[in-house]
Amino acid sequence: MDERDPKRNDWVEDAKTEMSGTAKGGLKHPSTKPVLAGAAIGALAGALLPVVTLPLGAIAGAGFAFYNRIKK
Repeated sequence: MDERDPKRNDWVEDAKTEMSGTAKGGLKHPSTKPVLAGAAIGALAGALLPVVTLPLGAIAGAGFAFYNRIKK
């Protein structure tokens, strides 16, 4: 994608805004709990699956939850 593509810039700006708000708001921010829940689910999947480790599962779960939060 081209860096000047408005859709890409909107997504990147949304992610920056959401991440900044989460960092400033802590557990009071509406995105924090869904992302932590995604990390927990990913870690659980990492514990159950033989190829995926706990940290990789947690990162993948948190990333997926964060992406779904941004996408909306």
